[in-house]
Order: sequence, then structure tokens, then C-alpha cells
Amino acid sequence: MNNHRRGLVVTITGGIALSFDVPLVRLGGGELWQTLALRSLSTFALGVLIWALLSRLQPSNPVLRPGKAGLLAGIFYGFSTITFLGAVFNTTTANVVFIVAFTPMFAALFGWLLLRESLSRSTWITMIAMIVGVGIIVSGGLSGGDLLGNMLALTTTLLLAGAISIGRKTKVDLGLVPLAATIIPAIVGLAMMQSGGLTSVPSPSWVLLDGLVMLPVAFWRLATGPKYLTGAEVGMCYLLETVLAPIWVWMIFAEEMEARTMLGGAILILSLIGHALWQMRRGNQRLGLS
Repeated sequence: MNNHRRGLVVTITGGIALSFDVPLVRLGGGELWQTLALRSLSTFALGVLIWALLSRLQPSNPVLRPGKAGLLAGIFYGFSTITFLGAVFNTTTANVVFIVAFTPMFAALFGWLLLRESLSRSTWITMIAMIVGVGIIVSGGLSGGDLLGNMLALTTTLLLAGAISIGRKTKVDLGLVPLAATIIPAIVGLAMMQSGGLTSVPSPSWVLLDGLVMLPVAFWRLATGPKYLTGAEVGMCYLLETVLAPIWVWMIFAEEMEARTMLGGAILILSLIGHALWQMRRGNQRLGLS
């Protein structure tokens, strides 16, 4: 498996894991700051455990020493967690996913400005198609959004695009950085939560499942992607949450899924699959495999 194909597999599976984030947070039924603290503390604890095991078993593993790049990317990842959950709690889901869907556009812009990356025509076509798909999903849902939530979602997009660009520019293995960076939202959540503390989350097991399993898998894989892919390609994989999260919410909470959601989701999935297959085919042609 060549590096580009490996990067696609790793990053797409990370996007799928990330799609379970919002449904699991909603199943927890808690308030913003309690949920943020519990979710982030559990992820940070797992990150520390993984770091300790790798330090013992693979002391020379570069993922243990991300350096200044890891510190900067960690700040971006840490604050993106705060702004994302803040957006989820302060505006409609349609608004959040629409705005966060612009992550690949910002990542592409940063790549062009900072890294002098040139984007292929297929990547631009795919991004445009995916934005159209997201637009169909959320059409009619933007007018009722809250300004604070919308601004937090926009900030999330910029922070994620920045973290992606750092990984792409430095080529440093940032697999553990998003896990360690959850100490930032954990501290903020603990400082801001009201009386009752973490025990006030009605169903904490769902939040723990999110923090201990889904988010670590998603963060690790999405943070590893920039080693092999352009920022725009990694950013597109974040869009998997846009199409899959509404499906999980529909299945769990029996929320009605409108025709435009199904149509937009089909466009997103087909665009991503088509782009991945095209890139794999080009990679095989370069290697003389087809």
C-alpha cells in the first residue's frame, strides 16, 4: 500500500469515528461545561496511558516527541474542542455542520498561502461538490441560528484548518497531540461548570465512550493524515461527520430525516468515494500497477 492510499484509509476511518461524537454527547444529556470536562478528561487520561505505554515499548517513537509543532498544533486542537461543543450547544446542528464543512476550503487556502501547495483539479471539483452537498443538507436551516454559535463554529473551522496545515508543513507525527491537547478543554470545563460537577451528567457512560474510544481513534487518525495527504484532502474527511452524524441521530433519537438531507449526504459520500478511487488509480499508474 503506497503512502497516499494509506493516508486515505487512515483519514477516512478517522472521519467515520468522529461522526459518533455529537450523538454520544447528546445521549449523555448533560450541560455544556460538565460534558466538556468529562469528555476531555477521559480522552486526556487515555492519551497519558498511551504515551506511557509507547515510552516503555517504543522509546524512540517520533510520536512521543512532536516538539514545537506539536505544541502549536495542540493549542489549535484544544481550543477547537471548546469552540465545537460551544457551537453544538448554542446553535442548530445544521448551522454547525454547514460552517465546519468549510474546513477543507480554509485548509486549502492555508496550504496555498503558507505551503505553496498546488491543488489538483479533481480535488477542487470534489470540494465544490461536497460543499454543494452540505448546502443541500442544511438549506432552510440557517435562518434560525444563534450568532454566538455560528461564530464558534467558524472559529472551530479555522482552528482545525490551522492544525491540519501545521501537520502538513512540518511532517511531524502528531498522532498523540490531539489526545494530549484535551487537557485544555478539560481545565476550562472544570473551571466553568456549575454545582454538581461531573456527577450531574445524567448518562455519563455515553460521554465516556465518546472520550475513551471514538474521539481518540478519530483524533489519532485525522492527525496522522497530513503526513500523507494534502490539507484539503484531510479536511474533506472531516466532512464525513456532516453526513453520518444526522444518520446516527435519526437512528437513535428517531428524528425525521428530510429528503434534502438524504440527497446531500449521497452527494457527499459519492464525492469522497469518487475522489479516493481517482487518487488510488493515479497512484497505481505512477507505480506501474495499472
